[in-house]
Amino acid sequence: MDLNKLKNQLQTEVDTAFLYNSIAAIQSDDNLKRVLQSLAEIENGHAQHMLEKVMGFEPNYVMPLPSLRAKFQLKLGKIFGYTSIISSLSNIEKQFAVNAIKNKIEKGEKLTGFEHNHLNIIEAVNSNAALNVSGGFLSKFESRHKSVGGNALRAAVLGSNDGLVSNMSLVMGVAGAAVSNNTILLTGIAGLMAGAISMALGEWLSVQSSRELNQRQIELETEELEASPEEEKKELVLLYQAKGMTITEAQKLADKAFENHQTAIDAIITEELGIDKEELGGSAWEAAIASFILFAIGAIIPLYPFIILDGNDAILLSLASCIVGLFGIGAAITLLTGKSVLFSGFRQVTFGLAAAAVTYGVGSLIGVSLAG
Repeated sequence: MDLNKLKNQLQTEVDTAFLYNSIAAIQSDDNLKRVLQSLAEIENGHAQHMLEKVMGFEPNYVMPLPSLRAKFQLKLGKIFGYTSIISSLSNIEKQFAVNAIKNKIEKGEKLTGFEHNHLNIIEAVNSNAALNVSGGFLSKFESRHKSVGGNALRAAVLGSNDGLVSNMSLVMGVAGAAVSNNTILLTGIAGLMAGAISMALGEWLSVQSSRELNQRQIELETEELEASPEEEKKELVLLYQAKGMTITEAQKLADKAFENHQTAIDAIITEELGIDKEELGGSAWEAAIASFILFAIGAIIPLYPFIILDGNDAILLSLASCIVGLFGIGAAITLLTGKSVLFSGFRQVTFGLAAAAVTYGVGSLIGVSLAG
C-alpha cells in the first residue's frame, strides 16, 4: 500500500471514530451509547495502527484531526437528522469488510467469519428503535426519495436537483427557440411553480398515504391482540427466532413484551409491521412545504439571470449558475457516498449540461421550424 493510500485510510479511521463518538454523545439509551463508544475506541486503535505504518515512511507524521467533511456531516445532522451519518458509517464498515476479506485472500489467510462484525453491529444499531437520529424541520422531507437512502439530507439534495435540472432544461429549451426574454422568464416561473406544486402534492400524498396505511395496520394488529393474545405472542416468538435467537431467548423476550398491553402492541408494531412509531407523528403538510421550498430553490438557479439580463448574456449567466449549482449538488452527495468531490461534482455537471443541450437543440429546431 502506498503512502497516500495509507494516509487516506488513516483519515477515514479518524473520521469514523469521531462520528461514532459524536453519535454516541446524543444517545439517551445507555446500551447504545456504550456500543457506539466501543466502536469509536476500536476505530481509534485502527487509526493508531495506521499511523505507525505511515510513520514508517514519515517518522514525524502526527495523528490527523477529524476532517472538515466529517465535521460538516455532523453539523448537517442537526438540520436533516443523523441518518445520513449512520448511512455513511455503514458504507465505510462495508468497505472495510470487503478490504479485509480481499487482503486475507491475497495473503492466503483463512477467513474467520468475523470480517463483517462491525457492519453487522452498526446495522443492528441502525435498526434499534431507541436510536436517536432525529433532526430538524427538513427531516420531514424524506418519503419521495426513500428508495435511494431514506434520509433527509439525501432527499433534500435530490429535491433541489429535481428543481434545478428540470427548470434548466425547460429554460434552455425555450431559449433555444429564440423567443423574447419575457417569454423565457414567464415560462421559467410557470415551470418553477408547476414543478414545486407537483412535488409538494406528491410529498403530501406520499406521507399521508403512508401514515394512513400504517395506522390502519396498527389498528388491525391491536384488534388481533385483543382477540387472540396467545396467537400474537406465538408469532412474536417465531419472529425473534427468525432473527437468530434461541427458543428460550425468544420466549423470554416475548414474555417481557407481553407484560402489559402497551409494550405488547409496541413490540408487534416494531417486529411484525416494521413501523417506526415516531414517523406516524410526522406532518404531511410540513413535508409538502419542505418539498416545495427545496424544489423552488433549485429551480430559481437557471431562472434568475433572465430577471437581470437579456439575450445571450442571460443564457451564459444561467449556464454558469447551473454549473455551480450542479457541482454543489454532486459535492453534497459525497457526504453520503464518500466518493471524490471532483468526480461527483463534474459527473453531475456533465449530466445536467447534457440534458440542457438536448432541450436547447430541440428548442432551436422548433424555433427554426416555426419561423420558416
